[in-house]
Amino acid sequence: MKKNISLFLLTSILLVSCNTNSVPVTNSGKLKVVATTTIVADVVSQVGGDLVDVQTLLPIGTDPHSFDPTPQDIAKVADADIVFANGAGLEAFIQHLLSSADAEGKIVEVSEGIVLLAPPEAEGKEQAQNAGDPHTWTDPNNVMLWVQNIESALSSADPSNAEIYASNAAAYDAQLKELDVWIREQIDQIPAENRKIVTDHRLLGYYVEEYGLEQVGAIVPGYSSLSEPSAQELAEIEDAIRALDVKAIFVGNTVNPSLGERIAEDTGTQLISFYTGSLSASDGDAATYLDYLRYNTTVFVNALK
Repeated sequence: MKKNISLFLLTSILLVSCNTNSVPVTNSGKLKVVATTTIVADVVSQVGGDLVDVQTLLPIGTDPHSFDPTPQDIAKVADADIVFANGAGLEAFIQHLLSSADAEGKIVEVSEGIVLLAPPEAEGKEQAQNAGDPHTWTDPNNVMLWVQNIESALSSADPSNAEIYASNAAAYDAQLKELDVWIREQIDQIPAENRKIVTDHRLLGYYVEEYGLEQVGAIVPGYSSLSEPSAQELAEIEDAIRALDVKAIFVGNTVNPSLGERIAEDTGTQLISFYTGSLSASDGDAATYLDYLRYNTTVFVNALK
């Protein structure tokens, strides 16, 4: 009897002392977290470490612009403590998904606070529905802000482990800063006259602005890979490639390369595949976000220098 009373008192004290702003953790003691993309999931895992159980909505190799959630995805989100998304308009499906899962209060957009790049003036009308360029992760300096947003959200949900989240965030931030320096050193190898790039759609805006490259065009002249270029737009990009002596056309590995292949053949330009909205499998070239940027930078440098 005394043992039961003691257990009751201990349970009562623990319940009273709980922070009402925090969320419950799983039976394993971990926060249940859902991330939209593999890139978001990896950064969340770096900050959360062993304290979070991270599930990813988009399978490896999936284009974020075209993803369509399943009923299983809705259930996964409904069961999560926190849902981390890139935000900035990347996940067109997110509001419907959150509403279906009754989970709108769980969302954390990791790109919150980043000043988004506006679309080129010629594309402003087409892109009017977007606040700006959603591909914030292509610059690791933006992901440093992701880290702050993720740390804040995890610490608010699980305040007893706030110091661990802060320590993890600081360690990962240091790695991002080292990577930033390395990228600059690599890009310096490319002659200034060769730093012109063409991609399948406009997704490298933050990267090219930060590291001194020039986006002279895109096969799909917009921020979404789902847009359809006109015959005139395709002719214009081919003319630009010839006139500017562009060395390579870079096509993301999550999109259909057929248009890129056609333009490469028409212009005699090499077609290069790189990682865009998804990491690789764990045994691939871009298993983590840091690997992703190292791989892509190496691809750019080798093709342009």
